[in-house]
Amino acid sequence: MNKTHFLFLLLPFLLISCLKADKQAPVSGKTNTISIIIDDQLWYGEVGDSIRNKFASPVLGLTQEEPLFTINQYPAKLLEGFVTDSRSIIVVKKSAVEKFEITHSTTLPHNTFRIYGKSVDDIICSIELNSAQIIKMIRDEEIKKIQEDNRKSLLNPAVIKNKFHIDLQIPTGYEYMLHKKNFMWLKKDIISGNTSLLIYQIPLHNLKRKDNVVGNIIKMRDSIGYYIKGREPNTRMITGEAYAPYFSSAIVDGKDAYETKGTWELKNDFMAGPFINYAIVDPVYNRILVIEGFCYSPSNQERDLMLDLEAIIKSVKIDKR
Repeated sequence: MNKTHFLFLLLPFLLISCLKADKQAPVSGKTNTISIIIDDQLWYGEVGDSIRNKFASPVLGLTQEEPLFTINQYPAKLLEGFVTDSRSIIVVKKSAVEKFEITHSTTLPHNTFRIYGKSVDDIICSIELNSAQIIKMIRDEEIKKIQEDNRKSLLNPAVIKNKFHIDLQIPTGYEYMLHKKNFMWLKKDIISGNTSLLIYQIPLHNLKRKDNVVGNIIKMRDSIGYYIKGREPNTRMITGEAYAPYFSSAIVDGKDAYETKGTWELKNDFMAGPFINYAIVDPVYNRILVIEGFCYSPSNQERDLMLDLEAIIKSVKIDKR
């Protein structure tokens, strides 16, 4: 067989291998990490300052200061493909044409955000205008990736479903710590601490007063805190008193909800950490369904642990009657 015939026979197998490689290409980027492709001259000037102010600003509601995203910067002279293992890439550069563009790769997958401007002021203006959208898209993709990973090995949903009429995708590793009539506490040990999930429900009328929703939620979670005790006597979990929690409206499983972020502490003890609480208005079952995540991890990154908990909470699906 001559070389020409051999190459023709080999070619289909090479094409199939390439297609399979493209289809199965992994994305190994770490959670909450983005790659910025930008010239050093821009990165170490006003444009870089603007990027850091938006994408590395402190996360709200943590006990220690951590940036919103971990940023890896690469000079623009390097090919964009150099960092294609990142789930989120932001390309910033001067150009003859002003442009803000979002492209999504389904083979890797990742999102690439391109911010082009004729001048430094144009680029900074585009960052100001589009940063909120970029941040939301990146966080949504991170949550989606966490949920996909969780689905590989889930806790048996029957216990929670029977008690609360919901599907909640909780990864294996969590254990049931406490069962009450309308309350459940699950906990997972990690190397330097633990993460917890609380699920409970209260009558719908308990949050009817719109003028003091924040106060009612704090009062509600502090009453539940009697179930969460430390090793020392007379300890219980309360909402951190040093700083007011951050409160906002949200939509969870298509229903109105209240999102509260802040810190918790053990009364008469020294343990503390962040929490995220969603109070979901569920008129079908005439209740407020509350799902809360909190962690204790003095030496680990609280930021990433809290995103893991948020991903679990946002996987909730409430049964329809």
